[in-house]
Formats: sequence, structure tokens, C-alpha cells
Amino acid sequence: MARQFFWILILAASLIAPPALAATPVPAGNRHVEQPDIPFGSGSRTRALKTTFEAKYRKVYALLKRDDTLRTKIVEAAAAYRIDPMHIVGAIVGEHTYNVDAYDRLQTYYVKAVSYLTTRFSFAYDGEDVDAFIKRPEFAACDAETGSYALWTCRERVWNTQFRGRTVGGKGFPNNRFSAVFFQPFYAGQTFGIGQLNPLTALQMSDAVHRVSGLPKLDHRYPQQVYRTIMDPDLTLPYVAATLKTAIDAYAEIAGFDISNNPGITATLYNVGNPRERAQALRRENAERAAKGQEKRLPEENYYGWLVNDRLSELKALFAAN
Repeated sequence: MARQFFWILILAASLIAPPALAATPVPAGNRHVEQPDIPFGSGSRTRALKTTFEAKYRKVYALLKRDDTLRTKIVEAAAAYRIDPMHIVGAIVGEHTYNVDAYDRLQTYYVKAVSYLTTRFSFAYDGEDVDAFIKRPEFAACDAETGSYALWTCRERVWNTQFRGRTVGGKGFPNNRFSAVFFQPFYAGQTFGIGQLNPLTALQMSDAVHRVSGLPKLDHRYPQQVYRTIMDPDLTLPYVAATLKTAIDAYAEIAGFDISNNPGITATLYNVGNPRERAQALRRENAERAAKGQEKRLPEENYYGWLVNDRLSELKALFAAN
């Protein structure tokens, strides 16, 4: 097992795609000396469970340490998407430290995944199914988009600009994220699985995962399929990898930064979402800075990514030990 795992690690490293030539490498480590402020919501949820961030970190660390199968799956997913396994590890650690506790055993995630196949629920808001909602004329321009990422990103943008917090056609819509309003039928802010993906992100990544991993494409009309995918470790890890790869590519292509050597930055983007929009904002900011003769601002980690970089040595050691 140890020898096999060693060669999988070598394969993953050899497949990491080189960044675009023009991209400026972002150094490893944190830009902030101290951890940025942790949002109040994360702290209140943790206190309500009578635990601490350190205890939650140690719990997910323990899961990674004792589960050889999980570590192997992480390395295999990273190799398929040509990223360093530590990007996937960082996303998992960040999510389970600041959002939810990790389950004690990987098998629990499989059991939960199967349970969603028999649970009745839909992606809807106030009696309007999302399939009917996206047929509204405001979304017509999105139909010209090619690929699930562009399509669902366009729909999310239309939601933000034309529906979020507004009254349209006599119906009021919450001032909340598209994913929270339509794609989390049990409670807002809900994410599931080892990668804590939300369903909208999974739908965005569907084509990339189908192309690289050969998994069936997801369909918003079958929410049980979507939820099973984000709960099942065998299905969700490729989606986590695809999400991280998308962020790395966006920052290289749009902002001109190679973040492939900094898992704290990719973990931050995994946490906050919308990497292309954030890369575009950073490019605009640095264009303004250049016009004033100022140095470029490098991408920076948030509280979530800061922890990942701070603990990176011991997380790497988990994999080197195999």
C-alpha cells in the first residue's frame, strides 16, 4: 500500500500543469502575519456545538491521518485535474474547521449519500421550481452559453443583477445568494459531503467532471442525483478538484497570477466562490495601481486559507508518511 501510494504521489506531481508564461508566481505561505478575522457566524456555530476551531481541525486531521483510502482518493483526483493534492486537502480542512465537523469515518459519507436517493425534495423557492424560474425571459441570453460552468455562472449573474432583493412580476425575492435561495431545500447555507460543496457549484462543474472523470452529467431537475453526488466521496472529490482547478486557471488567465503553489489562496477561493469575478476585480485593481506607479497587489488569503497555509507542513507530512 505504501509503495503504491508513493507512486500515486509522484504521478500527481508530474501532472501538475505549468502556469501560463505571463503569470506571476504567488509565493507559498501567508501574506498576513496574523490570521484575518473569522466571521461571527462561523464562531457562533462552533460555540453552539460546544467545541473549538482547534478541536474541529484536529478532528478532520485525524480522519485524514487514519484513512489511507481517503488520502489515496485525494491524490488520484488531484492527478486527474493536474493540481497538487494539497489544494484538495486545504479545501477539506478549511470547510471542516470553520463550517461543519467532519464525520469520524469516511463510510458515514457513503451512507448519507444513499439516503438522499429516497428523500423527496426539489430545487425551488416559494412554490416556483428552479427549472421554471430559469425559463423566465431575463435568463434567455444565458441559453447561448456553452458548457455548464458558463451557463450556470450566467444564471447566477442574472439572479444577482435582476432578482436578488427585488420584486419582479409582483413576486419578491430574498436578498441572498442564488444557491441559498433555490438549491438548499433543507436550510440556507447548507453544504454537504467531504468537500462541503453546494449544489450550484456542482452544477457549474458538471461538464468538466464529465469530460475528465467520465461521471454522468448533473441535471437540476433531479436534485436527489445532485445531493448524492456531493455526499459520495467517490463522486464529490472530482468536483472539488475541478472547482479548485477552475480557480487556478482563472487567476492565471485573467489576473496574471500563478496560485498553483499556494493552497491557502485556493482554499480562500473555494470558501468565497466566484473566482473569475474576483480575478477580474484584481486585474482591474492592479491596472489602476500600475497607472499610479504602484506595485501589484498579490492575491491574499482569508482566515480560512490562512489556517491551511499555517498548517501546511503537518498536512503534507500525512501524505509523505505513506
